[in-house]
Amino acid sequence: MANKPLVSKILSKLPKKFSGAKQADPVLPQKTERQSMKLVFFIVDWNSANIVSDVCVEEKVRFHFTSLAKGTASSDILDLLGIGSCEKAVITCLEQKVGVPVLLKEVRKKLKMYGPGAGIAFTVPLSAINDPVLLIFKQSIYKNEKIAEDPYGEGAIMASDHFHDLIMAIVNHGYSDELMNTARDAGATGGTVINARGQAHHGAVKFFGVSVQDEKEIILILIRRDKKTGVMKAISEAHGLNSKAQGIVFSLPVDEAIGLSLD
Repeated sequence: MANKPLVSKILSKLPKKFSGAKQADPVLPQKTERQSMKLVFFIVDWNSANIVSDVCVEEKVRFHFTSLAKGTASSDILDLLGIGSCEKAVITCLEQKVGVPVLLKEVRKKLKMYGPGAGIAFTVPLSAINDPVLLIFKQSIYKNEKIAEDPYGEGAIMASDHFHDLIMAIVNHGYSDELMNTARDAGATGGTVINARGQAHHGAVKFFGVSVQDEKEIILILIRRDKKTGVMKAISEAHGLNSKAQGIVFSLPVDEAIGLSLD
């Protein structure tokens, strides 16, 4: 009986894994780690898509995807941003937050030959990501931690601090032009259209009256935050679920937006 206090004292000094205490999952992703990941969008002319893709490979970006799209405007301002009317490529990739400035800087350097019409790039924060994907990034070495004072290149125009949002509208095929006319009247300057197709589990079904297996068009509109509500309201009223377009519209926060031209 006299030995019990001594035994308890010895056990209390043992590592927890020996003392029977429950251990935290060592691979459980922490909130701060999820916040260190960004979804990066590049919108460039289709003939520039391989340049952006090659930079992603050179910078060891582990996941990037390219989609064929089309621009919706042709004004001088939109041509300057690289989102005028022509075939476009939308390249999306996952990257560590610390690597984003270097990635954007390298893309801008490689696209310098295209002058004012090089394109645009912006980042969207992640609210969640599946554990295996996060582990791939956790096991890699954080690169390019020493970033220059002007990481995006001399003369870059940077829009940050959540001044922009990304409006995404999904409408039936053939209604993107009408939607963009409505969006421009409400204050948007342009957008990019991606063709898509809805899918359902059991044949062509309807969700709130929307046939989910019809050909669809996804319209991406990068817009200043103070104009977002007006544009979304106009789109919803003119091209919502009760219209022939049967549109769905929502928005995502944008961390940063940058023109890819060096000039």
